[in-house]
This record gives sequence, C-alpha cells and structure tokens, in this order.
Amino acid sequence: MRRASLATGLLLLAVAWIIVLPFGGRESFTIHMIVHMSVVAGAAPLLAVGLSGSRHDLTVRWPWFTPVIASLVELLAVWGWHLPAARVMAEASWIVTALEQATFLAAGLLLWLSCLGGAQEGREARQLAGTFGLLFTSMHMTLLGALLSLSPRPLYGIENVTCFGVTLGAAVDQQAGGVVMLLVGAVVYLLGGVLLLSSALGPREHSGGRL
Repeated sequence: MRRASLATGLLLLAVAWIIVLPFGGRESFTIHMIVHMSVVAGAAPLLAVGLSGSRHDLTVRWPWFTPVIASLVELLAVWGWHLPAARVMAEASWIVTALEQATFLAAGLLLWLSCLGGAQEGREARQLAGTFGLLFTSMHMTLLGALLSLSPRPLYGIENVTCFGVTLGAAVDQQAGGVVMLLVGAVVYLLGGVLLLSSALGPREHSGGRL
C-alpha cells in the first residue's frame, strides 16, 4: 500500500512537471493551476501516505511542527506565489519556476505528513489538529479560487495564452485556473479533513478490547 502510494505520487509529479508544465502551455495560468493542484492535492498526500512513519517522515523528528503550523506555511506558500509579481517572475524564468514548484511540494508534503505521520504517541490529538489544518487550507484555497474566478480583470497579464493548444483570453484563462483550484484543491482538503475527523473519532484498539 505504502509503496504503491509513493510510486503513484512520484508518477503524478513526473507527469505534471515533465509533460504538462512544459508542453501544455507554460504561460497559461490554467496550466499553472493544474500543475499546482497535481502537486499539493495529488502527489503530496500520496507521498505522505508512503512516507508516514518511516525514517523519511520529518514530522517524527519535528513534534513541534503541528498541522496548524503546517497549514499556515501552506497559506504563505500558496498566496505568496500567486501574487502578480511572483507569477511574472515564475513565467519569465525556469529557475524561478523550479523554486516555485519545490516550495509547493515542500509545503504540501509537510502539511499532509503533519496530519498523517509523526510519532505513534499522540496521534489521535494530531489527527484532530490535522482536521482543523486541512479544513483551514480548504477554506483559504476556496477563497483564493473564488477571488481569481470572480476578479473583474485579469491579474496576470492581458495577452492571449495557449492552454493545451487552445487559445484563451487572459481573463478566461485566469477564471478557468480559479475554477480548477475551487474544484480540486478545496474539495481534496475538505475530504481529507473529514476523513481525518472520522478516523480520530472512530473506535480505538485497547489492551482490554475495543471501545
């Protein structure tokens, strides 16, 4: 299960970074958002499942790195890289794009690991905190996606772009990217929070039997 999850996460990263980003239309905000969601809401939770509890699980050695802290780091990473000036730099340089994508992966992976991994002791409390962290992340992604979708003017340029070979106006491209964030990011984090809550409140094994 863990190996399959890890392999699937790595495969998704390869598809997003090697195929979609360079060949789908790097200047398109919709392509950017598809890649972004593939990293933080697709590959990151899969990799976290594969790494949780292993020697590569940093949250075992960082008990202070709680899901609440991780969700704030995710917020700064996501909102920071979606400032217009940051998007201009990322679109102009592959080096900045690599830094942007590495930041997304690191922030997303640490968030999911803080919720799914860590030491066995105190796992129930961490799952409850993870529920809040994931729901908070779902909320701020919903807000950003809505702002991008409903903005009366394009924030990232005015030129037409090509998305998978289709020409889109700047405003339509931005709105489509915002919808991708709403449909994928918000839903995945919301679902993750609900599943964590269900796990934390479910029956537990004890030496004297089940509760």
